[in-house]
Order: sequence, then structure tokens, then C-alpha cells
Amino acid sequence: MPDNGKIKILFVLNPASGKSSKAELESAIHDYFQGVRHEYEWYQTTGDYDVDSIRHWVQTWQPDRVVAVGGDGTLKLVAEVLIGKDIPIGVIPAGSANGMARELGLPMAIDECMDIIMNGECQRIDVLRINNKEICLHLSDLGFNAQLVKHFEENDWKGKLGYARGALKVLLRKPRMHVVIKSGNQLIARNAFMVVLANARMYGTGAVINPDGNLSDGVFEIIIMRQLSFIEVVKMFLGGKNLNRDKTEILPAQSIEIQVTGKAYFQVDGEYQGKVTGVTAAIEKQALCIMQPRNVE
Repeated sequence: MPDNGKIKILFVLNPASGKSSKAELESAIHDYFQGVRHEYEWYQTTGDYDVDSIRHWVQTWQPDRVVAVGGDGTLKLVAEVLIGKDIPIGVIPAGSANGMARELGLPMAIDECMDIIMNGECQRIDVLRINNKEICLHLSDLGFNAQLVKHFEENDWKGKLGYARGALKVLLRKPRMHVVIKSGNQLIARNAFMVVLANARMYGTGAVINPDGNLSDGVFEIIIMRQLSFIEVVKMFLGGKNLNRDKTEILPAQSIEIQVTGKAYFQVDGEYQGKVTGVTAAIEKQALCIMQPRNVE
């Protein structure tokens, strides 16, 4: 915090995310700052050149905090600008999927989030660098779930019913793939329904895909799902059940190369990337500073 106690905060708001009224969000934040000396500004995302625009704001206005007001996509925009920097990131969950907020254990109430942003402490977290360019904050995957993400985007499916409908459609095609995975000196070949690159533990639905995940431990996990059924998908992705270890391998890694026979569907943090023949991923340790509740001993 600056010596004069005055904090400059840039709020990055996605007006299209989630179902929350953005006017109500702005009003609640304005009310929170009544009678205090801090400065704050708003940037509303447009979908065009947002990373460049946020970077310009950070360089010229030099905020002490940057707050993502939206879902995982909004947080990722902010993270792309602040990766490797010491500027703390705050989160106000206001998206349709708030996977990282859930992963971090953040509250949904705006006042509680603001208290953490203003009075909490920085937790440094790892990120994944995908194909030497894009970052991944929580989960990327090849195969089954990535194909579902594609169907969701194309058909505008909503909620758990849409997920179940899509899961049945994909499973009927039995979309297994052959992958070769290189991690350090280890080389393995598998037939799998899905391969997950997991920095975190769970998807935005609350499904625990990686029970050993830790955002700050300097490694990520490769989850290889060799067998899959509709019932297991429903239990796992909609009911929040842990994985069946008899049908799944979990391997820790710091970097990997994956080659696919043919092509596989691929998604990063809930955004479909197209079909790929291979993927690389490497951990970038302690790359971001996220505001968390202060530990009181």
C-alpha cells in the first residue's frame, strides 16, 4: 500500500458476462468507497484489443490493484497483462462460470470480495504456458470435454441439462484418441477419452477433476482418462464427485509434450481452441499475485 494509504484501483468489467446486473455491481462498488480516499477507474471490455487496452491503462495510470469483475475469461484477460508483475489482482465473481474464484475459495458477495481486495494479502500462484504463447490459469484438456465446449459454443446450450445432453451426444461416438506424452525422461503412450492439463482442482461446475491440485506448488498434473461412461460423466461433472482412480492416471509434471494420432479437440480455460495434433505445456511458478483473505493467527 502507498505511504499515504491511498490505493489506486482499476476495475476491469465484462458487461456481457453472467446474469448479474452490471449497473448494480457498479453501484455496490461505488457505495463501498463512500467516504474513503482511494481512487478507482473502470475499463469495460469490448472483445476487441482488450489486452492491449488494459495494458495501456496499467502503464499510464499505474494502479496498485487491478480487479477482474466477471468470469474466468475476464480474470484471464487481466492475468495476461499482469503475469510476472507485482501488481495484485482482485476478483469479483460475476460470470456464468467462476471456476477460479471457486478454486480460490473466494466469496460471491461483493462487499466481502472488496474487503479481501482492500485488506487481504497476496497469494502467488502458478500458471501454465501453453504452446509457448497462451496462458492457462486452471484447466486445459484434449478430447471429450473440449468437444463438449465446442458443442456448447455452437448450440448455445445452458446449464446441467445442456451438459448432460452434450455428454451423451459425444459418448455415443466413442471418441477415444491415441496420445504419446513426454514428461522429463518419461514417455508413455495411451488410448484415452480425455487428457487434462490441470493447474487447479476443479472445473467451473465444481467437478473435482484433479484432487491433488495446488495452484502454488510449482507443478501441474496430467490426468489421463482411459475409460468413461455417461453415468460417470454425470456423477463427476455434475455431482462434484472425485475421479475413479481405477480408470484414471494422474501424473505430476513441470513440462510436457503431447502428440496425438490424427487430431483432437482442445480447450484452454473453457475456450475452444480447435483441433490440434499436439500440445506443449510448462509451469511458470509464482507468476501471478491474487488477493486472498489475510491469515489471522
